[in-house]
Amino acid sequence: MNIILVGKAASGKDYFKNYLLENSFKTSISHTTRPMRKGEVNGETYHFVSEDEFISMIDNQNFFEYKKFNGWYYGTSEKEIKDSQVFIFTPSGVKDLPRYFLNESIIIYFDISKDVRIERLKKRSDSDSIERRLKADKEDFKDFFEYDFRVFESNFSCEELLNAISL
Repeated sequence: MNIILVGKAASGKDYFKNYLLENSFKTSISHTTRPMRKGEVNGETYHFVSEDEFISMIDNQNFFEYKKFNGWYYGTSEKEIKDSQVFIFTPSGVKDLPRYFLNESIIIYFDISKDVRIERLKKRSDSDSIERRLKADKEDFKDFFEYDFRVFESNFSCEELLNAISL
């Protein structure tokens, strides 16, 4: 079973992904062209590549899925799909996934309040503006309804969430 995490900026996707990683789940590492944030590690947080490298990977059909979001490319390689159990996708990325993959997956939507997310974003060292991220999220999530679990609580328990999806 695959676990797909979907949520707006600073909603808790990476927090839960890291919990799953600590509990022996294999999480995918996406490729991106966006700048590295403070504390991120190439090859652990993302595979940070240039736009030319990313486009070359598209041309060579290395991606299971990819999207351009907020001006940067993000993609999951075929290798990561085969080797992993946990994935982070955007709503538009989920819409483009093959039905067979979705049928083998549980989708968790982290729908945390805007105020909490803004406070979290203010604490991040980021190359992107909060306003731009909020605007992009509003557009990307406007028609998103394909999920199995929806998390509203900003202080959700990772253990309880894992237990809920394991039933």
